[in-house]
Amino acid sequence: MTTKTTSYYTANVNSYGENIETRRRKLLIFKTGTLHLALPVESVKKITHYTPIQGSGVTAVGLIHVDEMEITAIDLHKRLFKVSQPPLSGRQFLILAKNSVEELFGILVSQTPSLLELPLNQIRTLPDSYRRGDTLEIASHVTRVQDNDQLLTVFILDVDRLVPPMGMENFAF
Repeated sequence: MTTKTTSYYTANVNSYGENIETRRRKLLIFKTGTLHLALPVESVKKITHYTPIQGSGVTAVGLIHVDEMEITAIDLHKRLFKVSQPPLSGRQFLILAKNSVEELFGILVSQTPSLLELPLNQIRTLPDSYRRGDTLEIASHVTRVQDNDQLLTVFILDVDRLVPPMGMENFAF
């Protein structure tokens, strides 16, 4: 089968005719509620200790202060399950990532994220109908990984759906 590369992750042959069966993608995997989620490692700037999120508390978006900057923070638990993450004792982490226009944002996670490298042929594009019909419209791809005795489904997040890029045409002068 020879299909051209049409997405960031999937295809058997890319536009240069290379076999990508052996090419790999690094993902930062973390858990939110009952879901296993991932970000492409190219989007991740750093992982730091939890920083309190400021905001109204009405939406899943807030503000954090990191390295003398104010950055958008996303409470994924609230966005996906409609309730904030229950207060946790112990360490929490903040994943600082960027979208396609290099805008930084943060995601609060309750457990240490892990790095995983997978072959591209194990990563599949999510059907548009699933994305339109579920709160996981923020995911673009899915994969299955073995974790000890469990087979986990991992949804790979689309950073531009988490924090949509804003072009100059959206600014009012």
